[in-house]
Amino acid sequence: MKRLKMTIMSIAFFFMFTNITQANSEHTVSGGESLWSIGVDYGVSIQEIQELNGKPDSNVNIGERLQLPESVTSEELDLLARLIHSEAQGEPYAGKVAVGTVVLNRVADDRYPDTIRDVIYEVVNGYYAFSPVLDGTIYEPAAEESKLAAREAIAFDGQGQGSIFFYNPETATNHWNATREETKRIGQHVFAK
Repeated sequence: MKRLKMTIMSIAFFFMFTNITQANSEHTVSGGESLWSIGVDYGVSIQEIQELNGKPDSNVNIGERLQLPESVTSEELDLLARLIHSEAQGEPYAGKVAVGTVVLNRVADDRYPDTIRDVIYEVVNGYYAFSPVLDGTIYEPAAEESKLAAREAIAFDGQGQGSIFFYNPETATNHWNATREETKRIGQHVFAK
């Protein structure tokens, strides 16, 4: 009976705290910083910073100490940057950030895998979800702009229009994408959900 009580208490404890963002480190706000710049610098979601610190808005004050949520791993950040580089090379910077946001939106969506890596390497109906995995360009190093776009997409996580697809209507061979609700157009890409 004692073992059963301990098991039930352990399970209850686990479920009580699974939605709480865990603090990874602390940051003291300096002059000229914003919640946005802190999120980009650390590669963490500003929404998670607000949640972790009980902040109702994005205002910060010099000297304020903020708990920072755990960031994605350096490997996942690099993989996201390489996907952005491969998929959005030659596109405007906002388009690069939007490509990264699609990956993060999929991570947050129950219909897709739970990690950046698993979303990028997902196989659907015998095909990779992202063409750079198939053609090998995912293994090329990312340009600095794509690395920054990856960090910005992470900082922006949870605040976009919910896009989980993107495509170039001029080159897409699968016209199923055109049946999805368009959220925005940036450069040659159409973003949809």
